[in-house]
Amino acid sequence: MDLAARPYALMFLAIIAFAESSFFPIPPDVLLIPMVLAARDKWFIMAITCTVASAFGGLAGYGIGWGLYESVGKPVLEFYGYLDKFSTFQGYYNEWGAWIVGGAGFTPFPYKVITIASGVTGLDLTVFMIASVLSRGARFFLVAFLLYKFGDPIRKFIENNLGILATLFFIGLVGGFAALKFIGH
Repeated sequence: MDLAARPYALMFLAIIAFAESSFFPIPPDVLLIPMVLAARDKWFIMAITCTVASAFGGLAGYGIGWGLYESVGKPVLEFYGYLDKFSTFQGYYNEWGAWIVGGAGFTPFPYKVITIASGVTGLDLTVFMIASVLSRGARFFLVAFLLYKFGDPIRKFIENNLGILATLFFIGLVGGFAALKFIGH
């Protein structure tokens, strides 16, 4: 709470959001929540900051996956005889990439794993960025808005339940689209 009220807190939030999307294990929510509670009228700028920084961090994660695949990933796959299986996986990943990125961006799944995997598989960069911005934005805006609207009483609910509720919502959303696709055939 003390750090959240400092003048440089927004910059620190951006750094944490960027780093978490590519290599850092701690989600920006640990700073976003107290920051919004300390200055509820600035919830929107905090959510925007988190979203933009996270999307750029995702791009860095994508770059890590893209840049290290040839030098590290491919030789390992070849050594173990999994290069053909990886090509099959890559096809599935890229077919469902927007949903995979969206799911990881909105739910508690470690987003950095997906940003790096997206680079490794060569997921279309436009698809990756759109899914990243939409899913990360939905997550950070939801958290910030709930805190703005309800204040400290909603904090425990967010900390204890938002991850599972976001996951269930996303599963329901994807399941609904899959059902519509299945019914349409």
